[in-house]
Amino acid sequence: MEWEVVIGLEVHCQLSTKTKIFSGAATAYGAAPNTQADPVTLGFPGVLPVLNGAGLKMAIKFGLAVDAQVAERSVFARKHYFYPDLPKGYQISQYELPIVQGGHLDIELGDGSTKRIGITRAHMEEDAGKSVHDAYAGLSGIDLNRAGTPLLEIVSEPDLRSSAEAVAYLKKLHQLVVYLGICDGNMQEGSFRCDCNVSVRPRGQEQFGTRTETKNVNSFRYVEKAIEYEITRQIDEIEAGRKIVQETRLFNPDTGETKSMRSKENANDYRYFPDPDLLPVVVTAEDIEGVRATMPELPEAKRNRFAEQYGLSKYDAGVLTGEAALADYYEAVVRTSGGDPKSCANWVITDLLGALNKLGKEIGDSPVTAPMLAGLVARIADKTISGKIAKDVFEAMLAGEGDADSIIKAKGLVQITDESAIVKAIEEVMAKNPGQLAEYRSGKDKLFGFFVGQAMKATQGKANPDALNRLLKEKLAP
Repeated sequence: MEWEVVIGLEVHCQLSTKTKIFSGAATAYGAAPNTQADPVTLGFPGVLPVLNGAGLKMAIKFGLAVDAQVAERSVFARKHYFYPDLPKGYQISQYELPIVQGGHLDIELGDGSTKRIGITRAHMEEDAGKSVHDAYAGLSGIDLNRAGTPLLEIVSEPDLRSSAEAVAYLKKLHQLVVYLGICDGNMQEGSFRCDCNVSVRPRGQEQFGTRTETKNVNSFRYVEKAIEYEITRQIDEIEAGRKIVQETRLFNPDTGETKSMRSKENANDYRYFPDPDLLPVVVTAEDIEGVRATMPELPEAKRNRFAEQYGLSKYDAGVLTGEAALADYYEAVVRTSGGDPKSCANWVITDLLGALNKLGKEIGDSPVTAPMLAGLVARIADKTISGKIAKDVFEAMLAGEGDADSIIKAKGLVQITDESAIVKAIEEVMAKNPGQLAEYRSGKDKLFGFFVGQAMKATQGKANPDALNRLLKEKLAP
């Protein structure tokens, strides 16, 4: 039997506010345990939550970015369940009336085609605390610093049909929320994590199969592995005559397997009801337009502009706009160097990103700043140095030896453009290699590269390549 996979993702995106969603407690990562758990977060008697306005604006910004409807009226509800790191015994979330309704993301598939993935909703909620199981022998600890941190839960339609599509959607969503500045996207710290809903059905069947939910997967690679494992497991179960149980599962990255955690709850199990301490959220047209005015250029629009404005290939434009910081870096180099945009792109993509990858650094930590690389490109453009010498200058900048101008001066790397000096070097090479000269003049054109190399060696690589090639052809001619 042929099987069709049906996948929907629920992504928890931690909003980049300085304080929690309903209180003034800090959200900074890495603080000592339980130092950021205030009375509102802990649900002490008599405390009243107040919605974080910055978090609300971030949710609206996301809604605008995915062409969704931003609700004029949304409501916070209490979602009841017991867990040791949920101090109030309920989580404040949105249920029937979320802040963002509908929307979509377009993803690119492996064959170059585009597929539209629907977004069901995005709602605001507070995060729970964290259970610590490995710090104490035979005991578990509870760290409530994360409790009350603002989340935007983004729920996709079940439109994904493979693990590859799921990862493509997740990467596109990750890029978007970081571009918008509403999430730092740090998956290791739990700022961007995913629940994977997976089911299978006979191909051609309209009814969905029974789904499982794999909770809190925090890397693209793990999402792919968790989905692949769950697809295989479910098909094996059905073909063996057993039924799939609707349940919540956990992914073990060490084994690459999912394991049952608990039976899957339904909405009625949570006993949702509107939170009596929070008024409905009313968003006016003026509020929405105010947020719209702060929207940055989005990744897809920026990629298309780079391709058109700078004459870049679709691939190069895609790489350079992969991160907002990288796109800003590239445009700064083009703007201040006076160099060709394609040449600037090659330096950023090939040389800079290659070096940063080896160093394990991000663009924001680059030892070679945008002004430094622009200075190097400018010295190539004005023919102070050749492209070959520029590689050596770049390595010196990477090692912290200074900017391009100081390195060129200190190492005496200024390009030789005096044609009489280049001719003198060519004539010396010809005199030292009479045999090769005779062979070249008898028709062995491939020896031209030999003379180029010898002449460059004689000038310590400083001869202007264009002038050298032109003068060599003149002097070597029979």
